[in-house]
Amino acid sequence: MATAKESPMPEATTVAQDFPLEYHKTLVLFFKRMGVLETIKPQHNVKDSFSNLVGGSLKVVSVERGKISCLVKVKAPLLNAYGGMHGGSVAAVAERVAIACARTVVGEDKSLFLGELGISYLSSAPQNAEVIIDGSVVRSGRNLTVVAVNFRLKESGRLAFLTRATFYNMPVSSL
Repeated sequence: MATAKESPMPEATTVAQDFPLEYHKTLVLFFKRMGVLETIKPQHNVKDSFSNLVGGSLKVVSVERGKISCLVKVKAPLLNAYGGMHGGSVAAVAERVAIACARTVVGEDKSLFLGELGISYLSSAPQNAEVIIDGSVVRSGRNLTVVAVNFRLKESGRLAFLTRATFYNMPVSSL
């Protein structure tokens, strides 16, 4: 059993008395490899810095009513510890493309509130891969807009990620 003195975890971490020390050590090594125990560097500890990383990789290819197509090159800042596109990067790109797609059918007099974002991770997008992102409005009504966003590897055409975003269309506040 790990005691407070033996634990390589931060002091604020509580470790159960019956948790075996060998499992504890394995877990700590995993966290170290994943960077969980690292601190955020000052240049990244600013509001919305992740948007700058994602936005710098995303390029719009075409826009029409209810559809949008983009391209993203998977650069090092978008990778996870295993060398594939990080799930957070996929979510951030999907959200931006879905909002842009929804905006092609929802007027500026309405605010969009993201109510749900579902993602299916089907395969990996490795470093330097170009990924084609196609967004299309599935349904849009007075109060709700649903957008599907698919990620395909440009080289093989293989589907990597499927996403679906549900937005609530809300009147813009007059406050």
